[in-house]
Amino acid sequence: MAFRTIDDLGDISGKRALVRVDFNVPMQDGRVTDETRLLAAKPTIERLADAGAKVILLSHFGRPKGEVRPEMSMEHVAQAAANALQRRVSFIDATTGERARKAVDQMADGDILILENTRFHSGEEANEPGFAAEIATLGDVYINDAFSAAHRAHASTEGVARHLPSAAGLAMARELDYLQAALGQPERPMMAVVGGAKVSSKIDVLQNLVTKADKLVVGGGMANTFLLAMGFEIGKSLAEPDLVPTAQEIMAKATEAGCDILLPKDVVVAEEFMAGVPTKVRAADAVEPNEMILDLGPDSVNSYAEALEGCKTLIWNGPLGAFETEPFHTGTVELAQYAAKLSKQGKLTSVAGGGDTVAALAMADVTDDFTYVSAAGGAFLEWMEGKELPGVKALEK
Repeated sequence: MAFRTIDDLGDISGKRALVRVDFNVPMQDGRVTDETRLLAAKPTIERLADAGAKVILLSHFGRPKGEVRPEMSMEHVAQAAANALQRRVSFIDATTGERARKAVDQMADGDILILENTRFHSGEEANEPGFAAEIATLGDVYINDAFSAAHRAHASTEGVARHLPSAAGLAMARELDYLQAALGQPERPMMAVVGGAKVSSKIDVLQNLVTKADKLVVGGGMANTFLLAMGFEIGKSLAEPDLVPTAQEIMAKATEAGCDILLPKDVVVAEEFMAGVPTKVRAADAVEPNEMILDLGPDSVNSYAEALEGCKTLIWNGPLGAFETEPFHTGTVELAQYAAKLSKQGKLTSVAGGGDTVAALAMADVTDDFTYVSAAGGAFLEWMEGKELPGVKALEK
């Protein structure tokens, strides 16, 4: 994967730099409750502004579906962005047209301007060539720093790149470098951990990873479908019986590819799914009809840790149990902490991503100890599926 970077754009002093960021931040009572995405864009914005570029920020916010929705205006984000960037940030309630052009023309070198929500225009999500071309008239160069939106072929993520010299921002470049290290050209052996509730949501991920990984841990409710495919009794556990043939196909494909699929040896069960219920540890093939599997057992955690000990690369997406409810977070937390320890010792390159995964790693207090944690949800998942991401493709050399 060879992509253009800001360095490839040459001298940007005095140039109008259109920067696609992801400022689709959580808000409550008119206040931004999590600055993570604002801070992620800070290095790129600082780099451009300090080099004397006029920095023009593009982002979506919410799902207005092509309509002007005042409650989804980027104006609500502008002050929080200024606070996070510790710089003066201007806002114009237009994305294209005469008012947007006038606001850009009035910018001095190093100024920062946020344009209105790109999704107030139907041409954004439809990636209409005319709308993309109109946005492009506001810039001299285009930088995409929003990997989390790179799986969408929208006007501001893919279309504009067709009209201007384009490059990956610093956050985008860093993400792509780590993803390449984890799955593109990993140091081997490589382990993949895939968890979550349903096989149906991650069939493409599993199909792709069995051809790329040396070891594949299947966890969470997904593992129950695989146990069912092996003929085990799983009681009242969450599973997708109609996907048993699919699980069997994936296991056969893994065998053919030389990928070792790791499934639970023992499990934590309960008769009800709620916090603080009585639990038991059962062998994976000894679950009672009135029980449900809700987490990994200690032998499973130990066996996964032992398998990880011999690996050089780890890619992780999804929890291994019902981690939101105690005590069913234990398996996920303990394996995450072990992976973090190996990473801190320099023995493992660990890359993780996905909303539930980020939450689980935070619960385990290991976010900063993993080599890289991606905040991207859908884009990270599609990358794990081996799909081409339009926003990344547009930046390739």
